[in-house]
Amino acid sequence: MAFFDLPVTELERYLPDRTERPDFDAFWQTTLAEARSFPLNATFTPYPTPFETLEFFDVTYRGYGGHPIKGWFVLPKNRSAEKLPCVVEYIGYGGGRGIPAHWMHYASAGYAHLIMDTRGQGSSWRTGDTPDPEGTSPHIPGFMTQGIDRPETYYYRRVYTDAVRAVEAARSHPQVDPERIAVLGGSQGGGITIAVAGLDPTVNAVLPDVPFLCHFERAVTMVDSYPYQEITNYLKIHRRKIDTVFHTLSYFDGMNLAARAKAPSLFSVALMDSICPPSTVYAAFNHYAGEKTIQVWPFNHHEGGDMDQTMLRLDFLHKTLR
Repeated sequence: MAFFDLPVTELERYLPDRTERPDFDAFWQTTLAEARSFPLNATFTPYPTPFETLEFFDVTYRGYGGHPIKGWFVLPKNRSAEKLPCVVEYIGYGGGRGIPAHWMHYASAGYAHLIMDTRGQGSSWRTGDTPDPEGTSPHIPGFMTQGIDRPETYYYRRVYTDAVRAVEAARSHPQVDPERIAVLGGSQGGGITIAVAGLDPTVNAVLPDVPFLCHFERAVTMVDSYPYQEITNYLKIHRRKIDTVFHTLSYFDGMNLAARAKAPSLFSVALMDSICPPSTVYAAFNHYAGEKTIQVWPFNHHEGGDMDQTMLRLDFLHKTLR
């Protein structure tokens, strides 16, 4: 695909009106307080692997509704007695935590690394192990419209809450320095990263790559690719629910949450990305309230900078957390 969105000079100035409702902050304060009424109960069970330089742990902690959430936790074996900075990572749409071999970069660079399994996902491109026990109303196949009639029942209310609790689980490990926590992810993981940065002011670094879940109104009218197309398909059938749907989505929109985030950040955007259009990424980036930098990949699609971006992440983490 060729360039299809605004020119870069316009993207850099693109600042659409935010859409949050007056009770936005109260909604999230109540949601997180309810989740924290359940004990975190984070456990880190040693998991055998053939990797001689890393230690892996099978993680379980309590997320939204006290539901058990799975993950991996990785440590470098050759480490000092000092506590380590920790990277908490969120996964792209449809994927799960997979197997330990997927998660070697950050611990190899000297960080503790916690990977959150995304509830209900993990069959599209990598396996997952966390069910979503909450029932939902009728929806288009996928996750974008599950419970979309109300913010209280929407799927991402549970996911964002799980993600905040993942940071709390990481902090609970005795090897982790609680004052040096980074959150990161790509695509859906990038959108979740922005959400956590807006909901947990204690995180210290934020790295969302080609983030999904931003500026919903523009995304669903600009591209016909999935996952945003799930919302479009839903509204083709539920023609009278347009206002209801966008009311719900306003509580989960990355640009609204970015306006509450203060930690130093490194974003990335791909200018030929037809899954997460550049203007939707810039909507979140330009509203981001903290120190921010964006890496632009002009000729890339949704893969963004791929491993080149990973190296930039490591450089940013070294400067920010070391």
